[in-house]
Amino acid sequence: MKKKSLLGRFLVWRLKHVSDRQFISFMAVLIGITSGIAAVIIKNSVHFISELLQNNSSDQYQNILYVIYPTIGITVAVLFIKFVIRRPVRHGIPNVLYSISKTNGQINRHNMFSSIVTSAFTVGFGGSVGLEGPTVATGAALGSNIGRLFHLNYKQITLLLGCACAGAMAAIFKAPIAAIVFAMEVIMLDLTMWSLVPLLLASASAVLTSYFFLGMDVLYPFEVENGFEMRDLPYYILLGVFTGLVATYFTKSYMFIHGVFEKIDNVYKKLLFGALFLGVIIFFFPSLFGEGYHAINACLSGDYSYLYNNSFFYALQDNFWVFVALMAMVIFFKVIAASITFGAGGVGGIFAPTLFMGVNSGVLFAKVVGYFGLRDLPVNNFALIGMAGMIAGVLHAPLTGLFLIADISGGYQLFVPLMITATISYATVKTFEPHSVYTIQLAKRKELMTHDKDKNVLSLMRVTKLIEKNFSTINSEATLGDLVKIIAKAQRNIFIVIDDENNFEGIVKLDDIREIMFQPEKYDSVFVRDLMVVPQVVIQHDESMADVARKYQYSDKFNLVVLKDGKYCGCVSRAQIFSTYRRMLKHFSED
Repeated sequence: MKKKSLLGRFLVWRLKHVSDRQFISFMAVLIGITSGIAAVIIKNSVHFISELLQNNSSDQYQNILYVIYPTIGITVAVLFIKFVIRRPVRHGIPNVLYSISKTNGQINRHNMFSSIVTSAFTVGFGGSVGLEGPTVATGAALGSNIGRLFHLNYKQITLLLGCACAGAMAAIFKAPIAAIVFAMEVIMLDLTMWSLVPLLLASASAVLTSYFFLGMDVLYPFEVENGFEMRDLPYYILLGVFTGLVATYFTKSYMFIHGVFEKIDNVYKKLLFGALFLGVIIFFFPSLFGEGYHAINACLSGDYSYLYNNSFFYALQDNFWVFVALMAMVIFFKVIAASITFGAGGVGGIFAPTLFMGVNSGVLFAKVVGYFGLRDLPVNNFALIGMAGMIAGVLHAPLTGLFLIADISGGYQLFVPLMITATISYATVKTFEPHSVYTIQLAKRKELMTHDKDKNVLSLMRVTKLIEKNFSTINSEATLGDLVKIIAKAQRNIFIVIDDENNFEGIVKLDDIREIMFQPEKYDSVFVRDLMVVPQVVIQHDESMADVARKYQYSDKFNLVVLKDGKYCGCVSRAQIFSTYRRMLKHFSED
């Protein structure tokens, strides 16, 4: 008798001695720690590469090197994907959402390390993107594969994905509360009170891991010198509108550039085209080099020298309108640089570009208002709150923007203006763009899951899984006598008419021939082609279940034929859809 493997014996022991809730809690801690370690590895790898490049470069040739370095980094990432991984490395959050919607939470194993390697080279060599997406992708891949290893169900794996994403965000930003909010708002689709416990455990263990390896210093240190004043309220509202408009520009520009690169079918052409344009942009605006971490901290402290360093505008630092123009150009080109980095084949995240654009948008707004004498606004506060507005707008996640900025900066004294700006920004961008950068492509392909349980269950259902094949078929050239013989053995009261190559031609319903089938004298003179009808409504094999449900809603049919390229596949019944829907809804929503 074959002995069980160690894993098999453990699973049997676990089922006998450990409840599901206890086991998921343990898994949440494990995933939090591994996500924290992944964040540490990515951060340290990028820091090591950046320090190595800076220590071995001359200031005399800095601008030229800014052009060359990103090209090297993206090239290494592209070659690693093409010849080592040999599979695409998708962007972090969209990949997680896609796995929840379409692959039952399963993420390829290579994502446990591929995002670390590719993002380290992309960002370390100056690609104008962040590290949050790759960190989330790595954590989610760990959660998915751990869940598969222990044979967890879809609901449990989805929860582990949320834990991994919360852990990754907590570790990289050292913001455990914001990480949980992020998982609830962006990743988790049906949160119950019990689900909150694993999220808390994952977030806490991840941030403790980050503290252990990286210290307890916050990512963006900030001290509130001027609290909220009621007379500043109109300007926080206007800042929300402004950041909402900038966020709209971000999303539409990102999608446009993504579409341009999608049309280029050769990976090396994408690399060459992207590297050329990215190099030109960074040559004129060196502050767009890398993720922008140092620029954000400088901006929050009121130091704007990053706009001029190593640039052609260094001698014009005292000119206000040059400052305004340069700040506006940096905001304008940051999303272009980030999008080109992605399009050329680099791997990274959009959190850092969003924060970079937000902090600069806040400063630009406050400086212009102050210049025209409308109100002497606290510039640093507006820089901080501009980041919340951009996160709320770009990610369509106002709570994440609110808690992340308050958490990472210690700016809870500005909670009210953070709420106002984030909410107004979100409302503004929703007017122009119903979906975030993360979800817009999934929504266009009708693969997006939302907080609507009905839509989620329908999106998880597949036509091909519901096809019933016990419907009898008959050739259109057959006689009534042939049909009667089939009816005698049939299980259903609908008969599918096909030709010799299985092409669908129509159906014959038993109710329509009940009278004539008892007239034997017509058995040889009446043909099936004379009895069949062509249904007005059919289903395509790749059609979404939402569309199928809509067809049933507006028709009185109990069974619809499923076709693939005109050929008959089977039928889907109303009863089968309803019973499957009820079963999945219970599974999807169980606590």
